[in-house]
Amino acid sequence: MTDTHEDLTIGQVATRTGLSIDTLRFYEREGILANPVRRDPGGRRLYAEHDIAWLNMCVILRGSGMPIPAIRHYTELARTGDGTERERLAILREHQSRIHAQIAQLHKCLDLIGYKVGVYEDYLAETEPESEPHRGSEPEPDPAPEPAQRQIPTP
Repeated sequence: MTDTHEDLTIGQVATRTGLSIDTLRFYEREGILANPVRRDPGGRRLYAEHDIAWLNMCVILRGSGMPIPAIRHYTELARTGDGTERERLAILREHQSRIHAQIAQLHKCLDLIGYKVGVYEDYLAETEPESEPHRGSEPEPDPAPEPAQRQIPTP
């Protein structure tokens, strides 16, 4: 497959990555981009597809809590290339470990919240037997009684 080289503007990159133009400029200043940003004769930034892929990875790392200095260090190692794989792996493993710990903590939080929801549902079921606890939606109207349950007037 041939690699087509199409220049992308900062606006196009912002749209495709979900990052603001200011964030893209910030990432450039912070040394987060794997390659230096090229410029056209008018001084406007030009990006390529590989920049999009790198930025998408950075968005995921940042969104999962990796600090900017760690992303910058990882980027510097990637730029250096061969011989830095062990250090890059160590950075990713350390981050992976932090994420596992965060997930474990979130599961504990979710367990507590689930328990408290059950406590309130039980309480409301005992104190208001004619109505069910609401689960974040409008209450459903009472269904029409089944024909066998209707009172038949006596003559």
